[in-house]
Formats: sequence, C-alpha cells, structure tokens
Amino acid sequence: MKGMNERFLFASAPDSWGVLDYPGPSWEQSYEKMLDEMVAAGYTGSELGPFGYFPTDPETLQPQLEKRKLSLLGSFVPVQMADLGAGPAVLERIRKVGTLLATLKAPFLVLADDQSVARNNFSGRAYDAACPALSAEQWKHVGKIVADAERVAQEFGLDLVFHPHVATYVETPKECERFFDATSNTNVGLCLDTGHCLYGHGDSVTEAEKYKSKLRLIHIKDCSQRVLEEARRNKWTFEEAIEHKVFTIIGQGDIDFPALFSTLLKNEYSGWLVVEQDVKFGDTAVAPAESVAGSLKYLRGVVGRLGDSVAAS
Repeated sequence: MKGMNERFLFASAPDSWGVLDYPGPSWEQSYEKMLDEMVAAGYTGSELGPFGYFPTDPETLQPQLEKRKLSLLGSFVPVQMADLGAGPAVLERIRKVGTLLATLKAPFLVLADDQSVARNNFSGRAYDAACPALSAEQWKHVGKIVADAERVAQEFGLDLVFHPHVATYVETPKECERFFDATSNTNVGLCLDTGHCLYGHGDSVTEAEKYKSKLRLIHIKDCSQRVLEEARRNKWTFEEAIEHKVFTIIGQGDIDFPALFSTLLKNEYSGWLVVEQDVKFGDTAVAPAESVAGSLKYLRGVVGRLGDSVAAS
C-alpha cells in the first residue's frame, strides 16, 4: 500500500484568493505572490483557475511553476450544457484551454454546467417543486455535449471529469445520477466537490462510495451547516451565501473529513485533492494565505491519524 503522502496529493486553486470567473479587481492580484503563498503553505500543485488569470502563454507560466516545483492539474471549464445550440462554443472553449493544459502536461479538464439565473434563485433548494429542471431533450443534449467534449479532451491527452455545482442543473445527488445516466456512453469521471455536495443535499462519503469507480479528482471545501440552513431559509443566491461565509477554513465546518478519507483509503483512491474555499475578494475572515495554510495543516492531521490507525491495525 502506498504511504499516505504518496496516496493523497494536495493542491490549491485561485478561488481561495477570491479570483472570480471573469476579469475584475480580483484579477489584479499578483499570481506570482499567490503561487508563493501556495508553496509556503505546503501545496505541491495548483489548478489553473479562470482562463486568463494565470498567464496563457506556456513559455511564461511553465517557468513560474517549475521554479516552485508546482504541478498544474487542470482547469475548471463551465459550459451551458442545457443550451441546445451551445455545442460549437463548448468545443471551442475546450480547445482554447486544452492547448495550454496539454503543453504544461496537466492531467485534467474539469467540466461543469454553467451557473444560470434560474437555478441560482434556487441554490441549495433544488427540492422545491418550482425549481426548474432539464427536459428529456436537454438531457439527451447533455449526453451529446459530453461525448463531444471527451473526444476533444482526448485529442489533448486530458482526462475529462465532471463537477456537480451549486446554481446549475446538476447540483443534487439525484441530478448527478441523471447526468451519469445521460453520459453512460462515455468515460467521463467524477470530480467530487465536498462543499457543493453538502450544499446540494448530498453527503460526500455516500457519493465517494457510490462513484468509487468514477472518482478521479476531488475538490475539498468545508461548509457551515448553520449558514447553509440560513441561506435556504432566506433564499439566498449562491453568491450571497458565499458573502455570508457559507464555506469555511477546512476543519471549521461540518463536513466529516475523517470519514471521507477513511472511505477514500478503503476504496484505494490515489491522487490529487484540490483544497478550495470560495470567498468574496477582499472580504475574508482571515487572509487567504492563512486560510489555505490552516486548511492543509488540518487535512495533514486527518491523513496522519488515519495512517497511524492503519499502521496499528
């Protein structure tokens, strides 16, 4: 059996510094300083973040990663899967991101449905009878888009994984099941996000067990159940919940990480876990560098205790 430090590899991501999906004040942060803070905290990898925040010229970005001994894992690519006419735009976006990822030998392309106003108004409340859902025709279209996306990703040597996401049409465990039914003719994997899972009325341990054969990447978030319940009660959008700090430093929320890592070990998961905390830029409880460092310290403690338990058994 691999040692715990070889089995569980921890990466960070720009969203813990409040970097949004579109240019703005959060993009004015120094990416070099961000990478330095990741390394100082103990991370050995990073996701790309929104395309355009990090340099898109591989000859610029690669030396910055190499001198810090950081691996680039992949990029989060949200697309409008419910739009029956969105296919060409989806593939164009994947090709643009894929060229950079392939040059830097990143392994993953993380696909997600794009947030929509219609679903954002029901964030965390997809059980509501009024919550919009995809039609049978749209689910069929999802299957086609993912098959096409997988074909393009394979051209770049990228492993396509799907990220269920709050404020999208694939938020809940039931919708995740529907997604994998619709894409059963593909080899798309699962990127399990622990925070989004809880937000969508799921349990990370249950989902990790259910999809153990498809689980190829994990996003680690922690979530305050108290704030989440308040968000549902007040019908907050996803962004409003983030502003109210629904996501916490890892270990300070309500997700059972010891149980999750025990399940991952039992199912022989081996690979990357991306530690994230969705925050509002300029409005964090503690500085991002302190948050990502504290999160990793907690997780290493969980993994260390798990290793001690295995050694003693």
